[in-house]
Amino acid sequence: MILSPSLLSADFADLGRELAELEAAGLAWAHLDVMDGRFVPNITFGPPVIKALRRRSGLFFDVHLMVDAPERYLEDFRAAGADMLVVHAEATLHLQRTLAEIRRLGMRAGVAFNPATPLGALEYVATDADMVLIMGVNPGFSGQAFLPTTYAKVREARRILDGHGRQDVKIQVDGGVDPDNTAELVRCGADVLVSGSAFFGAPPYAERLRTFMNAARDGK
Repeated sequence: MILSPSLLSADFADLGRELAELEAAGLAWAHLDVMDGRFVPNITFGPPVIKALRRRSGLFFDVHLMVDAPERYLEDFRAAGADMLVVHAEATLHLQRTLAEIRRLGMRAGVAFNPATPLGALEYVATDADMVLIMGVNPGFSGQAFLPTTYAKVREARRILDGHGRQDVKIQVDGGVDPDNTAELVRCGADVLVSGSAFFGAPPYAERLRTFMNAARDGK
């Protein structure tokens, strides 16, 4: 299991230090939530902030685009230093084309699904994705309660991917993830877990990472 802490819950006044502390604690990924105030009811940051952080960190930048028409910004985020771009199935009219373009630009491509969005589109882009993100809450704000329907959706995503021979595609869960539901999420097929307030709100980070990893082992 990979833990990808969401910087949405980090100290925005000193994100460079936060990334350094994550790296020192043994984390390999960082989750960066980009919100436009239109696709979701919140606004965060864009390519300039990610570019500045890229100069300060060697972590894998898992960039989650919660924006309308994300295809407009793919090259900007590549130039900023994103390692992976995750776009929402609900946000782009040409999902397959967008995922293919992310890969052409040299990044890994992910597709995200909101809680009420069926996974039907995954049948048609399974060969174009490197990761599938299942939202455990309605996107926009950190600290929301986890939706239990997420478990079945993770199992369904794994079934679809395996049916297309894509056992290599990772399944990520974002929203409401904490040590209490980690084991069951891993048991359902999750490979990457995003945690914001449940991670950053319980330092030290090395100890919190161990808590999540121990819970993940219980789900295997």
